[in-house]
Amino acid sequence: MAEIEIDGAPAEPAHLAALGLLNYGHFTTLRAEAGHARGLALHLDRLVRDCRTVFGAALDRDEARARIRRALPADGAPVIVRVTVFDPALGLERPSAPAVPHLLVTTRPAPATAPGPLRVRTAGYRRELPEVKHVGLFGLLHQRRLAQLDGYDDVLLLDEAGRVSEGATWNLALYDGRSLVWPDAAALPGVTAALLAGAHPGPQRCEPVTVDALGGFVAAVAVNAGVGVRPLAAIDGAVLDPAHPVVGELRAAYEGVEPERI
Repeated sequence: MAEIEIDGAPAEPAHLAALGLLNYGHFTTLRAEAGHARGLALHLDRLVRDCRTVFGAALDRDEARARIRRALPADGAPVIVRVTVFDPALGLERPSAPAVPHLLVTTRPAPATAPGPLRVRTAGYRRELPEVKHVGLFGLLHQRRLAQLDGYDDVLLLDEAGRVSEGATWNLALYDGRSLVWPDAAALPGVTAALLAGAHPGPQRCEPVTVDALGGFVAAVAVNAGVGVRPLAAIDGAVLDPAHPVVGELRAAYEGVEPERI
């Protein structure tokens, strides 16, 4: 069951209603265990950066960190933490009003087992402000829903030029048998992707990847803070090897990243 706090106190229904009705804000999601989280500094950097972009306001890193720490379970059990930044006083008529950001922190139990490989299909879709992890998820979830109704597990997004950008809620890394390839397109700069890129000892590069080139890869992984490294079994008709040795290497590299104390 999710636990919800706003500015360190139990969430007031009126504040939650304001977020639900306006749906304007940004967030970050991280996995915490025993008071530690991988990439904590990068998650805090994202909150500060996106707050300037979305609200034109400063966000106190230390306060955000304290709010996360306060929300963690006392027994250190692994949880998924989401920190949402919003202003319940803003309205539809004047979202340009000076903002006073509030922090909504939710926790839920982390998955006990690693999820299986993904089968995804591609779809042309570009998030608004793709560099920001904002709360406008309707388009992403709609694309995910359509893919699942068509028999797939998730969706992989293509930009206007037919280049691979990102998954619905994850970044993509492809392996061509020699190098790890990060698609070069407008996408969310993922914390897990940054950690994995820094930890992976093998060759890697960033370059545009068109949908027609996907058949040239032998393996691929979806990466985000919630699941870490998850293999793909197929993209459209391109079959990938979810048991390829590189998948285990990438997972080990990510899990070798030292978690930071919250």
